[in-house]
Amino acid sequence: MRGVQSLLVRAAMLPTPYPDLNGVLDELNDRIHQVLGDQLIGTYLQGSFAVGDFDQDSDVDFVVAIKDDPAPDQVDELQVVHDQVYQLESEWAKHLEGSYFPRDTLRDASLRGARLWYLDHGARSLVRSDHCNTVLVRWVVREKGLALSGPPPATLVDPIPEALLRAEIFDTLTGWGQQILDNPGPFRNRFYQGFIVLSYCRMLHDLHTGTPGSKRAGAEWSKSVLDPSWSGLIDRAWDTRPDPARKVREPADPKDFEDTLRFVAHVMNESRRYNLHP
Repeated sequence: MRGVQSLLVRAAMLPTPYPDLNGVLDELNDRIHQVLGDQLIGTYLQGSFAVGDFDQDSDVDFVVAIKDDPAPDQVDELQVVHDQVYQLESEWAKHLEGSYFPRDTLRDASLRGARLWYLDHGARSLVRSDHCNTVLVRWVVREKGLALSGPPPATLVDPIPEALLRAEIFDTLTGWGQQILDNPGPFRNRFYQGFIVLSYCRMLHDLHTGTPGSKRAGAEWSKSVLDPSWSGLIDRAWDTRPDPARKVREPADPKDFEDTLRFVAHVMNESRRYNLHP
């Protein structure tokens, strides 16, 4: 059903099937254009709304392509824009997340890791971060991105070699996993407990397919190929998604959290059979 829904959305030239969200995105794009003018190349959806497996609890991931890094006075004006958009009546306005990519940085995956102006999920102001400056985000923008304005996204990003994409996914899976296992305390809440489980399902699935997919596809695939004992943990992870601002302040179920740590270690071990770094 979601795949058909996504096709209908694209055919209708609407970015999403949610009128309130479309209104927020129109407002965001218009206000960004007022600030940046000719500096703006285009605004694009990536993430779950781009890959076509979204729901009412999905983050709204975006990329703004610009000619050059914005000047300090433009950054000040964009800070006002994001604060005003956050205050719109629609709840969707509080679930935006994205980065401003200078044109040359977006095109060239070798420039990944540089810090960009970034709006975190649930935030109302920009900070410098490398969060979106990844190979994976470039792949999704190029292959699946939905244009709110500007030229086709495939014209803005060079083709991504599959080996480079796989290597980044593997490095993220193992590097973040080791961080979680070494220092689990900061993740011991309901939001992160479920987020970790679904993220590790998705990353393992992405390694298997060689293409970025959705959390839902990763979860269903993981339930079909991993030991059935993990299925309950994966299913319960979906209950942690609604209202993340509240759930991040609630303690995780102790048993589910300990099982989550075991799941991370298990997926890390499974990922090594792909031999990405011989």
